Amino acid sequence: MALPLLPGYSFSHNVERKKFHKSQHWGFCNNVSMLVSESKPGIGGELLVQQKMKPKYSVFAKEVGSDTPSWVAFDKQVLSFDAYVEDEVHDKSQENYRIRRYKIFFYLEDDTIQVNEPKVKNSGLPQGTFIQRHRVSLPPPHDDQFYTVYHFNINIDIVFYGRTFKIYDCDAFTKNFLKKIGVKLNPPGQCPEDPDLKIWRKKLDYINRLHPHGPSNALKQFLEYDGKVLRFFCLWDDSTSLFGNRRELILHYFLSDDTIEIKELLPHNSGRDGMPFFLQRRKLPKYGPPGVYQPGEMTDQIVLNMYGGLAVNQVHGYLLDKYKLGKLEQEFYKDSDLSLGTTINVWGRKVLLCDCDEFTKTYYKNKYGIENFTSISYKAPPPPKVERKFPPYTGFGSEEDSLCSCIGLLPKPCPHLKDIRKFMEKDSYGNESNVLRFLAKLITNQYANMGRLFIISYFLSDDTISVFEPTEKNSVSGLRKFLKRMRVKRPGQEVFKSELSEYIKVEELYIGAKVNVNGYVFLLLSADEYTLKFMEKNSDKFPLSKLELALEKLKEKIPKSGDIRQVFREAHAGFMKKMDYNTFRDIVMTASAGKLTEQEIVTIARHYRVPDDPCLDMNVLIAVAHEQLKKNSFENFERLIYRCVYQDREKKKVLPSKDIKRLCKSSRLPLTDDLLGSLLSIDMTMCQSEYHQLFL
Repeated sequence: MALPLLPGYSFSHNVERKKFHKSQHWGFCNNVSMLVSESKPGIGGELLVQQKMKPKYSVFAKEVGSDTPSWVAFDKQVLSFDAYVEDEVHDKSQENYRIRRYKIFFYLEDDTIQVNEPKVKNSGLPQGTFIQRHRVSLPPPHDDQFYTVYHFNINIDIVFYGRTFKIYDCDAFTKNFLKKIGVKLNPPGQCPEDPDLKIWRKKLDYINRLHPHGPSNALKQFLEYDGKVLRFFCLWDDSTSLFGNRRELILHYFLSDDTIEIKELLPHNSGRDGMPFFLQRRKLPKYGPPGVYQPGEMTDQIVLNMYGGLAVNQVHGYLLDKYKLGKLEQEFYKDSDLSLGTTINVWGRKVLLCDCDEFTKTYYKNKYGIENFTSISYKAPPPPKVERKFPPYTGFGSEEDSLCSCIGLLPKPCPHLKDIRKFMEKDSYGNESNVLRFLAKLITNQYANMGRLFIISYFLSDDTISVFEPTEKNSVSGLRKFLKRMRVKRPGQEVFKSELSEYIKVEELYIGAKVNVNGYVFLLLSADEYTLKFMEKNSDKFPLSKLELALEKLKEKIPKSGDIRQVFREAHAGFMKKMDYNTFRDIVMTASAGKLTEQEIVTIARHYRVPDDPCLDMNVLIAVAHEQLKKNSFENFERLIYRCVYQDREKKKVLPSKDIKRLCKSSRLPLTDDLLGSLLSIDMTMCQSEYHQLFL
């Protein structure tokens, strides 16, 4: 009778035990921290029930070798073994077994194994990776352990998952490594011949004897010239036939298989359907069309007879005529037959080779030593351009609208008739108005209209003109409209014509010119300051505003410089180096005998005029600056003047403008940059008395 399993009724076998801890599951393997819970014992360092200790990953002792981890010391080092397996073959009388070759790779860095089967062409078996790379366990009853390097040798059987591999050889690196670690190598063996492979080789020999193929360099030619194409530009002149013309072609010669492809270049509006190929890629016979051959006449090989043999298991075969008697020979175009100026036969069509590309020239130069590549003109002359004539203007709407109705069916504005870029560049913005204004007088024989003055404005953005008449001083409106803004046609043009009318351009307007505006003739008397500056700035368009040309004209009439001075002295008795414009004009007109225009005289007078007094501008700028200072309640003038005096170290009572500008900025003077720059640009230096004049 057994005692109950209760405290006090059983004898403890762990009386002297002092360790009751649970083993650590984390440790180091090959100096690398990792989870090693399966290799640790149970409670207190003793094994649990049915627990087995597994060996370390490395078979070496800790004292042997260096402390370098195995995955570093044996990186990319693999042992290679040659092995084979005998597979039984069932239900086949020709063979009882089959030999399958394998490669066994053992990776030294982590003791993993990989088995590969080299692929055999037309074997009919799935080959490649047989066992993926991992650690393989030993066969039972030692399945708790793994294969190490000491389990491998030559001429031994090794079992992987119940499949026996017979190792018969290994490579040189594997032999040297096994010798270094103390493994005694067995003599290498030999892999037996596969019965199925032996039967297949006999069958191949049997077939080769019945197929006496001639030598062929097609594969070599394909590998050497694959992707290399010769390109020729050709011409097929079919103009002699009915409705025929000249056809431009591109010939591609493929060096890989000596085939030719021809494409046609169709011009625009040719009326022909666009076909992908003029001649599909194929070998081109020299003497085509050779006629229609029966099926089987044009073949590479000639079959003599068919037979079945005497034995029951004899493979059916056939015999070929190795002498090729009765074979139809046909010559095809080669690369040596193609050159510039040569005419080839493309199935009855005479095609002339006119030109080629750079690759083709380099190929013929390197292979055949050809240097002359004179091209032949094959481009057809361009057809004569037929001038498009439009019907005359009908009188309804503008001329541009009438022209657009002839160009398209749907009425729409013609954007090409308007210069959008010119409109954007010459549109008014800021202080640039891009409007030229002239004072003009109406030339008429009517007494009531004599002496009437007008203002003619020319807008540079769209070449339009507007005419206004200034009214009397006390009238309600300042200007009366004489002509609204529009483009003005030049006089003497036909109204109903096919071409667009010509309009007055800006180059035709200058002082002294007569302008015909819709039948009214105006004489331009003067222009505003902006107009005169614009004409002088763009003197290439306004040659009368170019000073050099005006002076050159004046020198032609008065060759010596002393003569013009004498003329001015005699004409103006009180010669004081200054005179009014009218006197100057009369003297110049008399000296030049009326050869100078009013615009040229104005150009000369503006160049030699007395400069304006800058003090007025300075006073105006100072007044504007004082107004801005009062509005912003700036009162720190004494400190600003003190800084200016302190900056004047040499006590010259003058300072550069950049120093004054810097001091004004540091004192936060409430003036804009433009106003402050205008004040300082008048005089580059300012004295202390001017500080008081400016800031007080």
